[in-house]
Amino acid sequence: MVSTIVWGTGNVGRAAIRAVEAHPALKLTAVLVHDPGKVGRDAGDLGGLGCDLGVAATDDIDAVLATGPRAVVYAASGDIRPDEALADIIRAIRAGAVVVTPAMYALYDQRNAPPELREPVLAAIADGGGSLFVSGVDPGWGNDVLPLLISGLGTVVDVIRCQEIFDYSTYDQPDSVRYLVGMGQPMDYEPPMIAPTVPTMVWGGQVRLMARALGVELDEIRETLDRRPLDSTVSTTTMGEFEAGTQGAVRFEVQGIVEGEPRIVIEHVTRIHPSCAPDWPTPPDGDGAHRVIIEGRPRIEVTVEATDEGGSRAAGGNATAVGRLVSAIDWLLDAEPGLYDALDVPLRPAVGKLGRRQP
Repeated sequence: MVSTIVWGTGNVGRAAIRAVEAHPALKLTAVLVHDPGKVGRDAGDLGGLGCDLGVAATDDIDAVLATGPRAVVYAASGDIRPDEALADIIRAIRAGAVVVTPAMYALYDQRNAPPELREPVLAAIADGGGSLFVSGVDPGWGNDVLPLLISGLGTVVDVIRCQEIFDYSTYDQPDSVRYLVGMGQPMDYEPPMIAPTVPTMVWGGQVRLMARALGVELDEIRETLDRRPLDSTVSTTTMGEFEAGTQGAVRFEVQGIVEGEPRIVIEHVTRIHPSCAPDWPTPPDGDGAHRVIIEGRPRIEVTVEATDEGGSRAAGGNATAVGRLVSAIDWLLDAEPGLYDALDVPLRPAVGKLGRRQP
């Protein structure tokens, strides 16, 4: 059994605890937390399993890494603390662990990552013998391996479009929804997540990754942005009221331009209520979906709806993103120490999981 720790127990970390516990080759040996209120709580409780796993959460990073875990699922946020997240990841790699994470956007396409990020990671790999694989939480497979797989079914491919379409009214992340994305803020508020160049910083690596797999050269990466106000005040189940006239929906694209045309597109359509921007793309039902559209001959459209934690599509998206990462651990352990991306790491089948039940 592979000694594995989960670092962070937010939306992604909860799913990571469940994924590690369910994996027949992995053994959850520690859970690292930042919140003092979580120290001492059992991993099963933090992961929403409804039972104890016999692993108490701790904030003692040195003690956990000193045990020599073979794998680390780094689930702490890197959105607003990228330097701290990188330092944490490097510590784990130097301890000899295989690390999988969605936290470092710039390393999605690790070959073209900035030297100031790539070189410290490579140095840590050389020193400690660990590895790193970064994949997105929105989810990564929806912006790399899935569209690339489907593209191979076409005779002619004109455009590859990856969509995340979500209603955030049931998403229990008020700081991210209100301040990073800007829902409920005045229309003159500039949300950090969609400020100029930020979408490219976050999703540009996945566009470049797909271009590399498809063997095409990008002229450039462009961004588009559209925002809509709420026509009336709405109330949500988890985050309270959002007033009329404030931002109620946002739509943006990160476009890979090939020979002057947008050919590889990652698009996000996000609402705080279904009544806002009804003319924009909508999920088939429920609060969200991920969709890949191949414009060409034939035209191919695949929609994925995942649910978890009582039917939440946002939680389902997190769970599938984590599943991709956790399932890669055994492959990474068999590979040479290194820095890997989604084109290196195959999508792993559910070996040993069919019919397996968690406590």
